[in-house]
Amino acid sequence: MSFQKASEYLKRKGYENHIIILKESSATVVLAAEAIGCKPDHIAKTLGFLLEKEPVLIVMSGLSRVDNAKFKAVFHTKAKMIPSFEVESITGHAPGGVCPFGRNAGVKVYLDKSLKNYDTVYPACGDDHSAVMLTLAQLEELSIPAGWVDIAKEK
Repeated sequence: MSFQKASEYLKRKGYENHIIILKESSATVVLAAEAIGCKPDHIAKTLGFLLEKEPVLIVMSGLSRVDNAKFKAVFHTKAKMIPSFEVESITGHAPGGVCPFGRNAGVKVYLDKSLKNYDTVYPACGDDHSAVMLTLAQLEELSIPAGWVDIAKEK
């Protein structure tokens, strides 16, 4: 169902030719990079957090990690990931396929500045055997973010 929601959204926006169906699993950054044939940092991973009771998705480059102090400075609360057993019901996508497209209503998306190092990125497309090839401008257009944030640890 998640792939269907994400792919239908992308098709409505005219981006169906950007969807990549993979034979191999793309459930993790490393697996996705291997299946696509790109570097892990080009994977645009989507992480789900709860801000009090409000869910948010943060899209960041594949090997980036959340800096807890930066997260708290931006969102004024401690970083608390959505429990894995609640991810699908809250976001509309199952773990391994969480993406900023076709998400449930009321789930805000933020893009992390770690993505700005790359011209092309590959977020998931709703399941663990898919991806979408996008430029940053296309990712921003399609995900309709609430804004850009800087919450990644410095490398």
